[in-house]
Amino acid sequence: MNIIEVNRGEGTRPSGLDPDTLTPQQIVRELDRFIIGQDRAKKAVAIALRNRWRRQRVSGSLKDEIMPNNIIMIGPTGVGKTEIARRLAKLSQAPFVKVEASKFTEVGYVGRDVESMIRDLLGIAISMVKEEKMVLVEEMATKLAEERVLDLLLPMGPPTGQEQKESHFGTRERLRELLRAGKLGDRAIEIAVQKQQMPFLEVLSGGGVEEIESGIHDMLSGILPKKTKTRKVSVEEALKMVSQEEAQKLIDMEEVVAEARSRVENSGIVFLDEIDKITGEKGMTAGPDVSRGGVQRDLLPIVEGCNVMTRHGMVRTDHILFIAAGAFHTSKPSDLIPELQGRFPIRVELDHLSKSDLVRILTEPENALVRQYTALLETEGFRIEFTQEAIQEIAGFAVGVNERTEDIGARRLHTIMTTLLEDILFSIPESGETDLIVDGEEVRQSLSGIVADKDLSRYIL
Repeated sequence: MNIIEVNRGEGTRPSGLDPDTLTPQQIVRELDRFIIGQDRAKKAVAIALRNRWRRQRVSGSLKDEIMPNNIIMIGPTGVGKTEIARRLAKLSQAPFVKVEASKFTEVGYVGRDVESMIRDLLGIAISMVKEEKMVLVEEMATKLAEERVLDLLLPMGPPTGQEQKESHFGTRERLRELLRAGKLGDRAIEIAVQKQQMPFLEVLSGGGVEEIESGIHDMLSGILPKKTKTRKVSVEEALKMVSQEEAQKLIDMEEVVAEARSRVENSGIVFLDEIDKITGEKGMTAGPDVSRGGVQRDLLPIVEGCNVMTRHGMVRTDHILFIAAGAFHTSKPSDLIPELQGRFPIRVELDHLSKSDLVRILTEPENALVRQYTALLETEGFRIEFTQEAIQEIAGFAVGVNERTEDIGARRLHTIMTTLLEDILFSIPESGETDLIVDGEEVRQSLSGIVADKDLSRYIL
């Protein structure tokens, strides 16, 4: 009997690769760790990412003239479009935002305006840079927090004689040793926490209002007085709270914003999902088209390259990489307005997933479903193993349901696996069992009845 062995340690191993020097072939190999197949799409994004590295090393004014080759990925849901873009951003450590094109409306109408995606991208970049800076000042912040907590544990009284000062210092050092040893962690102390009073503010209007509202809050935060609230917490919790507060003081936010803006402009990635939903209907000549053609017209300058006003200043979009994706069931890329088509010169069609692809998806990636469920049940002291026949049956049922109902690709495996393991997930750990081998027969018994009933499979699988 061929058992699928799962090595959970592989899923967390570092790649050991420098994102600044990744070659296209290295990028594809890294994507292969998590995504099965779709070699053409992987190759296209790998080249796009490497071209960024190449552009940074071009000298002179020509550097600004080299524009990114934006990509449209065409394929049904569940074949890996979003995962490719997400893994690419994680691999390159670049600011990344995923937006649904269907959520936007033309400027002046209720809904999000297209510029909000750039503001969101900048916000993500600021969080990334701030987190990196927090790590750099962590040691200094910890020392400062330690001193503040010691002041709370042993307040310094009024000026006294030299002998009393030495005694106080000796007691403080003994407390410091206990604090570092973790022996004071459960002791309760009172700590003052800053609490800013903000007036209730809510504006109901169209796109861009969230930026105005955020700006008003920022302006008021510098005017309104800050109040303190006393809380009684453990020493351990107080150290964490004070460390965060001290780290915030040590970070230069202007420097953070400047670096984040540079990252967005030179390495930001915007993933535009469901772009096929904003293709205009042929022959439409009357009435507003605010969520289709209107959005395309508003999107065009962003993709072409323009300046977008944010609360942190202007952001240029000339060198942001845009990756669009859509199923294009009822439309095609040529239905987009010609100007927008020209801004997405690379088009890649992703393949439908076969049974053999689903078998590989279940077992090979480092985040494979079989690995996930094995790890989840192992936390309960329960060991589960899947035979090769069971994996084949699961993939076969997924393909069958996709063909008879809606093809949702690999996402069908989630519903199949959840249905298959429902009783096990419910009964563990009260059942007292410690291990189980799932074979092909058990898969057939659990799923064949549901799959055979078309109405039932439509709602369950």
